[in-house]
Amino acid sequence: MADVLTLPVRSLVAATPRTRILRLDLKGSPFVFRAGQAALIGLHGQPQRRPYSIASSPEDAVRHARLEFLLKVDDTGYAGPHLPQLHRDARIELEGPFGSFTLPERNDCGGYLFIAGGTGLSPLRSMMRHLIASGDRRPISVLYSAKTPEEFAYKPELQRLARRKLISLTLTVTGEMREDIGGSWRGERGRISASRLAQALPSPDPLCFICGPPALVDDVPPLLMQLGVKSARIRTEDW
Repeated sequence: MADVLTLPVRSLVAATPRTRILRLDLKGSPFVFRAGQAALIGLHGQPQRRPYSIASSPEDAVRHARLEFLLKVDDTGYAGPHLPQLHRDARIELEGPFGSFTLPERNDCGGYLFIAGGTGLSPLRSMMRHLIASGDRRPISVLYSAKTPEEFAYKPELQRLARRKLISLTLTVTGEMREDIGGSWRGERGRISASRLAQALPSPDPLCFICGPPALVDDVPPLLMQLGVKSARIRTEDW
């Protein structure tokens, strides 16, 4: 059975209009996990907990003594009955880690392709940061889709990594945009297609991780296999 920790909220900040970055203070509590794993979290004193992928890497947890999660919220900032009141120093019960959507300890791939939709970026960010921190020099390609330009979580961080040549980044907007925003968006538009995947492939034999809504997770693997990626090299997780 996984351990249960009670951790204070270190900070809660807006990532996008509909998401919040929740940082929990480990305060010296040991928490060992693999990049890509998840945990159950809920407000202390009430019974409900829900699973969230850990958005920070194991190295981040050690260096900064905190865990990071990307929460989806409604228009009022409400995350759900499991987290009814969120503020700095609120106590959160955390159970975990769990999950097998992780990087293998050893692999012979030529590069990594991370394909995310919405908050599905969380476990992929953990993996990406782990690879960079561990000194893995194989190319990392990130293909990230969102309904509108405002909904790309961690966009400034991803763009910084791309400028530093640590990742190759493609952002694509899949929904309709307001006229005032649509004219200023210079990135890609439309659903992820075979041609877009072909451009994003970091090598002929990449290890591919896909996380996001069911439509993305269902549609992308067959396209990758059409491009010659072996099914054993494709890992998926939906929400």
